[in-house]
Amino acid sequence: MTMLEVKLEGLALDMTTNTPVIILAPVELEKVLPIWIGHAEAWAIAMELSGVASKRPLTHDLIRQVIETMGGKVDRVEITDLKEQTFFAVIQISRDGKTERIDARPSDSIAVALKTGAQIYVNEDLFTVEAQDTSETPAMPTDRESLRERLRNINPEDFGKYSL
Repeated sequence: MTMLEVKLEGLALDMTTNTPVIILAPVELEKVLPIWIGHAEAWAIAMELSGVASKRPLTHDLIRQVIETMGGKVDRVEITDLKEQTFFAVIQISRDGKTERIDARPSDSIAVALKTGAQIYVNEDLFTVEAQDTSETPAMPTDRESLRERLRNINPEDFGKYSL
């Protein structure tokens, strides 16, 4: 499995599903990977991107603090697979010369990566997955123009200042 380093290129609200979507883009390719996420995770990611700190630690702050207090370090986050329209990810943590790979949702993994400064990687195969549009789940465009078209009706006031 070839992993590509990605950057978080955008955070928006898909108006057709009223669901937040994060857009990941490989550092050296003209592809994108949209991942629909929950509102709470989107809020945590938006706060981190905006540099807004909460008065008390949120869940992702707590995860970072626990890892660091126990002597660990988040090495990287990997979005590894897509099964039955669900993305899978792992958080790779090193501690005392040992590496652990923890199963996690991509949205939580990305939030933890942002909190810790860890790099985000995506399985290269996920950028070529053929989308299957169903009444329950939106098709997953992997090129920038198709995604822009899908998200064209986003009202910036609906979800932060992040857009493509």
